[in-house]
Amino acid sequence: MATTSGSEQAVQATNDDATISKLSCVKKGYISDDFVQFFVRRPIKRSPIINRGYYARWSVMRQLLFQFLDADSPALNDPPPRKQILSLGAGFDTSFFQLVEEGRILHNFVEVDFSEVTRKKATVIGAKEVLLTKLGPEPKISMVEGEIISEHYTLLPADLRDLKDLDRVFLRATLDPKQPTLIIAECVLIYLEPHVSRAVVKWAADKFETAAFVIYEQIHPDDAFGQQMLRNLESRGCPLLGLHDTPTLESKEKRFTELGWQNAAALDMDSIYHEQINPLDRKRIEQLEIFDEFEEWNIMQEHYCVAYGVKDKNDFFLNFGFNLREHSGSSQRSIVL
Repeated sequence: MATTSGSEQAVQATNDDATISKLSCVKKGYISDDFVQFFVRRPIKRSPIINRGYYARWSVMRQLLFQFLDADSPALNDPPPRKQILSLGAGFDTSFFQLVEEGRILHNFVEVDFSEVTRKKATVIGAKEVLLTKLGPEPKISMVEGEIISEHYTLLPADLRDLKDLDRVFLRATLDPKQPTLIIAECVLIYLEPHVSRAVVKWAADKFETAAFVIYEQIHPDDAFGQQMLRNLESRGCPLLGLHDTPTLESKEKRFTELGWQNAAALDMDSIYHEQINPLDRKRIEQLEIFDEFEEWNIMQEHYCVAYGVKDKNDFFLNFGFNLREHSGSSQRSIVL
């Protein structure tokens, strides 16, 4: 078995940080999640700016997820399409369990991460009855291998740097190249060498006929805030290897359209927070904590973005994505080929 390098361990540790931040948001009432608590040993109360930042990330990703789940076949007489979700570098994300709790119908939800992460996740799921019951009848769980195979949920170890690993995931998870697919990668590709991240984006475009690939990651490495952001992560042993390859919104979109995706869009998180998130919910969370870090908040949000590429021959993703008609800021770009 290959050993885990220090950089891999550091990147995996960012999963723990994100999970702790999510629990902090839950405890403060920003978001609802009944299951993240099981993946945190020592809860930490995050600062208001971190709580608000994680809420914004969670809110926009959930919005896009629901757009996908709510989409119907464009042909009126066609049966409802079976949909599949592939989460790359899923970490301890609990979206599947929360969606089942909320009564959502999920046909195939597949999560992939390093084996060290999937072993920990499989161990927690196998030990918690409230999680096990969400998997359906007779799930197959291997805590040693870090694998779960169940009726609608699959957890598998893989190294994204090895496309053969992804091919094995595709087969073992019985992913269907013809079914509508949502691919998610939150702060994942940015830690990979550019040629590796580009290979993953192209692999997904080649594998699926009708799909959307959504990423959440950093931008703007060259200004003062961006340089400090890079130094902070480098000091933790997890440099953003891909940031200079796609440093802007336009370059995030271009990566998709150059590698087999029909169209793409990207917005920074400052624009998303003010223009894409439900204003009533935004007003609600702004009353949860005293907040006075507005300048730092705006700068920080300008250095994160959500971008997506879409392949859509049958108009399944017609209503998917940002409402760009209301966006007037200079950060918005939309490429349609």
